[in-house]
Amino acid sequence: MQRKFWKKYFPLKMSMSLKLTLSLGAIAVILLLSSVISIMEYRRMSDYVSNLIASNINCINISQKLANASDRYNLQLLAIIGENDPDLMTGIDHKVFMAEYDSLKSTLDSREAIARADSVIYSYTAYMLTSLELKQVALNDFIDNREWYFNRLQPKYQRLKSDIEKLNDVIYRQLKENSETFQDGFYRSIIPGVVSVGAGLLLVLLLLIFILIYYIRPLKKMLSGIDDYQTAGRRYNCEFDGDDELLQLNTDIKEVLEENTELKKRLTRLREDREKFIESSSAASDI
Repeated sequence: MQRKFWKKYFPLKMSMSLKLTLSLGAIAVILLLSSVISIMEYRRMSDYVSNLIASNINCINISQKLANASDRYNLQLLAIIGENDPDLMTGIDHKVFMAEYDSLKSTLDSREAIARADSVIYSYTAYMLTSLELKQVALNDFIDNREWYFNRLQPKYQRLKSDIEKLNDVIYRQLKENSETFQDGFYRSIIPGVVSVGAGLLLVLLLLIFILIYYIRPLKKMLSGIDDYQTAGRRYNCEFDGDDELLQLNTDIKEVLEENTELKKRLTRLREDREKFIESSSAASDI
């Protein structure tokens, strides 16, 4: 049954070295391919998530710059009110602020973050328009500068600051999610390696079973047959399936032992014939 199966699926005659080479080569190819897949998957995930994380960090930095510029401008307005000299007002560099904002918005990739960025620019516009009232307020003797600052301007500033903080919260949350994605991607990228190691161990186990069944066991049967032949004089009749050098070796051993058995029989007959000849010669001489 095993011989028919082997000849059906492996019709070509293969030597022992070729079988072992193909088996070990299959294990090596599987391990190599899985290692390459693991490395490529990890590199792809690493590059992708690293770019996302770098983008999130850049957004946080830009958002912090916008917040710092707003803080400096707000403190400057407070100082101007304290000095009661609106001519000291210099204002925010609007072009730089908008350039930073455009750079920030272009790197955002979620609807929530873009909506928060739009809220920031709306709050910024409202705050800047309100801050431009400072010169008119300073010229109007009926309006208290401090009251205008704390009751009208500060609510706009607090809204702007709140929107920037909310935008930062969204970006931080995305940064956390991307970090978790990177960790998940790392575990996902090592799955092919783990599978390959498991497959390699399984193939090694199968190879060990194959060697035990098709090589070690036949060798033990051959040694047992030779021992029975030498000690008990039994006929060597060891048979097993195969088509490689081991089967050829068994056939050669069987032929050599059969020739040895036949030679022993011939020597025994010659010895008996000689003894008969000697006895007949002695009987003839006695007569």
